Amino acid sequence: MSDLERAKEELTAGGYTCVIRLGDHQTISHDRGVRPLVAWLDSGERFIGYSAADKVIGKATAFLYVLLGVRSVYAHVLSNGARAVLQGHGIEVSYQQLVENIINRKGDGICPFEAAVSGCNEPEQAYRIIREQMERMGITI
Repeated sequence: MSDLERAKEELTAGGYTCVIRLGDHQTISHDRGVRPLVAWLDSGERFIGYSAADKVIGKATAFLYVLLGVRSVYAHVLSNGARAVLQGHGIEVSYQQLVENIINRKGDGICPFEAAVSGCNEPEQAYRIIREQMERMGITI
């Protein structure tokens, strides 16, 4: 079984929001949104060559996975913008459902992180925008 298949299986079985795996090394999170990925980036952790399975990947999250160095991702729900970012950086992408945009938690608009990076094309710039958006929303690590 591939690392990506094992990560997908663990995502569903463990009730996690994201699972990152390479061989027997696995990193998991129950945190929603961009928070776990930003925390890993802030700590200096990188996942070069790992596979990731995530419940929801929007364009903002895709940029964070690029910065983390993963080689493949799976999402239950993936936005078109996320797919373009991941494929544009040579990351293998699979998904259950492809959507135009990720919707916010209230269900009445676009996810604020998806909206914040909508015009962005560079991972480092996206990271700065994401951190600024987190600050505006009072989201801490």
